[in-house]
Amino acid sequence: MESGSGLDPNSSSKSKGGGGNGEGKFGAFMKRVEPFLPRKDLNPIELRSWAKKTGFVSDYSGETSTKFGESSSFDLPKGRDHHQIEQVTSRQTDLDPILDRSSRRSDIGSDSGSKPGSVEEERGSNRNEMENEGGKSSRDLENGCYYPGGGEGEGEGWPKPIVMKYGLRDNPTGFGALIYYGLQHYLSLAGSLVFIPLVIVPAMDGSDKDTAAVISTMLLLTGITTILHCYFGTRLPLVQGSSFVYLAPALVVINSEEFRNLTEHKFRYIMRELQGAIIVGSLFQCILGSTGLMSLLLRFINPVVVAPTVAAVGLAFFNYGFPQAGTCVEISIPVIVLLLICTLYLRGVSLFGHRIFRIYAVPLSALIVWTYAFFLTVGGAYDYRGCNADIPSSNILINECKKHAYTMKHCRTDASNAWTTSPWLRIPYPFQWGFPNFHIRTCIIMIFVSLVASVDSVGTYHATSMLVNAKRPTRGIVSRGVALEGFCSLLAGIWGSGTGSTTLTENIHTINITKVASRRALAIGALFLIFFSFVGKLGAILASIPQALAASVLCFTWALTVALGLSNLRYTQTASFRNITIVGVSLFLGLSIPAYFQQYQPLSTLILPSYYLSFSAASSGPFQTGIMQLDFAMNAVMSMNMVVTFLLAFVLDNTVPGTKEERGVYMWSRAEDMEMDPAMQADYFLPSRVAQFFRCSCC
Repeated sequence: MESGSGLDPNSSSKSKGGGGNGEGKFGAFMKRVEPFLPRKDLNPIELRSWAKKTGFVSDYSGETSTKFGESSSFDLPKGRDHHQIEQVTSRQTDLDPILDRSSRRSDIGSDSGSKPGSVEEERGSNRNEMENEGGKSSRDLENGCYYPGGGEGEGEGWPKPIVMKYGLRDNPTGFGALIYYGLQHYLSLAGSLVFIPLVIVPAMDGSDKDTAAVISTMLLLTGITTILHCYFGTRLPLVQGSSFVYLAPALVVINSEEFRNLTEHKFRYIMRELQGAIIVGSLFQCILGSTGLMSLLLRFINPVVVAPTVAAVGLAFFNYGFPQAGTCVEISIPVIVLLLICTLYLRGVSLFGHRIFRIYAVPLSALIVWTYAFFLTVGGAYDYRGCNADIPSSNILINECKKHAYTMKHCRTDASNAWTTSPWLRIPYPFQWGFPNFHIRTCIIMIFVSLVASVDSVGTYHATSMLVNAKRPTRGIVSRGVALEGFCSLLAGIWGSGTGSTTLTENIHTINITKVASRRALAIGALFLIFFSFVGKLGAILASIPQALAASVLCFTWALTVALGLSNLRYTQTASFRNITIVGVSLFLGLSIPAYFQQYQPLSTLILPSYYLSFSAASSGPFQTGIMQLDFAMNAVMSMNMVVTFLLAFVLDNTVPGTKEERGVYMWSRAEDMEMDPAMQADYFLPSRVAQFFRCSCC
């Protein structure tokens, strides 16, 4: 070691002749680095114990982590001399204090026999090693992209980053690869994109042709809104589409007492009612994002609020899920079993280098069981003597067929006549169901729902930015994304999809599996979705899916939504009694309070199926002031699980004291950081010609 380094323990005697001030500083420095100095009584057992305390050795396996080095110096061989030990410790103390903990770990874990180089050489080697091995850059460490346990199927050791095959600005080589990687996002989200119309249109007494038309409309809007968000929203690789957040309020409006006695044009009348409410709710969301109010609200929205709110969105449909799927158990149970086998037991199986069972679990399972249901239908499993396969009108008039009509309707694959009634070419157009109806009661409901949708999106933005190893967006960018989501919901209200548009939370799971976050690939897939929306027969094929099969897939999708919502708690101190209490109370009362409102339905029990009863409380709930519009709105709002859960979690998290670390407060980037970081500008900045119109939202 060079004597001028100032780290040689013998050099302290040489410096005694210097000034007292220098001696004091040098003495303080020696105290600071004393734990790294060699000791005459060096004991490997003590070093191993020290390594465990500082996290360099796994507490579970007892093995030294070799994440950044292939050998360790903690298990010192007996024949190692003190000179070699001094080299290791001297190299450790030679590190610049500003280097992060991972770089120190790399030096300590390296071979002690190697020649010590300069500080700059060691820094460069460490950085090159992190960047070359799977894209592990210092930016990943800064943004917290290291997840406990590393990659799936990996051994124990220092956590590994999520490595993307294609990042935000990466483009797969070849047009074929762009199409493949783009479409796989939408195929993996088939449960969210296709099956919502199979729930709401039959509830509105719509025909099979209406169901096909709504499916085509949703495909068109999903393609348009996804492209808009990729280039003018947050610019994160997120699919925009019909969200389950809007499904519960839609069912509340559909099952209200006002529409139960309608016989003619019931579908169109209810759809126009939903359109008007969605338009008003979307305008509120646009104002929330574009005026900067969302930036203020972000200070009060944290993982402890987001987690139970998103989980309640999935839990809201437990009364609908299996009761509807159970109408044909010979179809529903195989679907659920196949979904679990593909996503859990076959998740590590790769075919042609792709984990198709995890990526395409929903379409594969649905297609297999759909084929199985077709053979059951052709084989006569649902043929009853004297009963016509024309479902259900011809069977209601015959007493012997009444008990079989329900089963035939939900189980037969030929019960739909959408194929014969739908045209080959159909272009969805604005106000295709008529001009929207605007009523105060339904507009109030959608305003609350749009607020919940914004909260859902905040958690999705944060989780996605961490997943794709990008810097966290600024509050202004989040507000810009929420404002654009409001505009996308406005388009959904104008076109008449029955639900609003928002970021699909399930897309996080898709990106995590596929490791593809390319904006261009997502946009190419969206263009194909727009093209498919013009093919009327495609919507007809999807509309002919048996309702029991659709409900079975949704059982899995809603369960995944619950899990993704609760996964936001990983940013908090999950063992904190404060957080446990807030989440538990919010979820329980978020289910129990709506159950109290839902029990006031004496007439509904005689008219509606059991799985719709929980959505009929608005017409006869306990909130009675004599103002019919207000009574309906408040009973509807308090009967929705996600709204009650959000209000409870929001109030408790922002009134109960807790540290930022305990609450897991979302950390957003500052506008000044963005102006100085070219990489961040490339990730989030709007196209140059558009940015001048949105300067306020970028601040």
